[in-house]
Amino acid sequence: MTGAPGKKTRRLSDAGRPYHHGELAAALLDAAGKELAEKGIEGFSLRGVAKRAGVSHAAPAHHFRDADGLLTALAARGFERFVARQEAFRRKARPAPREQLVASGLGYLAFAIENPALFRLMFGSRRPDFADGNLSRAAEAAFDDLVVQVARVTGKRGPPGRDRSALIDVSAAWALAHGLADLMVAGRLPYLTDLPEAAREQAIAAIIRRALPP
Repeated sequence: MTGAPGKKTRRLSDAGRPYHHGELAAALLDAAGKELAEKGIEGFSLRGVAKRAGVSHAAPAHHFRDADGLLTALAARGFERFVARQEAFRRKARPAPREQLVASGLGYLAFAIENPALFRLMFGSRRPDFADGNLSRAAEAAFDDLVVQVARVTGKRGPPGRDRSALIDVSAAWALAHGLADLMVAGRLPYLTDLPEAAREQAIAAIIRRALPP
């Protein structure tokens, strides 16, 4: 099916749903997110994604090469959402550096709890290709965001790659947030996961504050 002169050809799905060329990749990513959430990394397949998106079985490979290519793009989008979730919590928190870091931690855990399969893909799977430019930039942006938040608390401005003390500070903050997130996603902290959302956030904030330097 062709569009008006000068416009890109639209793809027709098996179900008859039209996609502009530039919209198909986004539709496939949306479908991939749902497939991952339902099937997990082990059950993820291009065929399942294509079926959800209502396109031919070959369509995903035109944009993402193979299942790992699609998971790589999905992980890159995940890191962008991960940072945005932390920013959303920081906007609601007091501007003091410690409270901003606590808010980042709350956003970190909220993202993990809301997106457990995506969280595992981003941090615990070998399938995404971190040499991919988009994924590499998104992951580095997430790390740089943590570096900035920790530096505002400690007052250390040196790059953590060159300043061993700064690297230890960043690693400690990351290990705390990630460890809590991993335990909660695995169901190992039911006394936290079973709480109502507001009470859970209060408890997590108290844990993070206790672990931060005075």
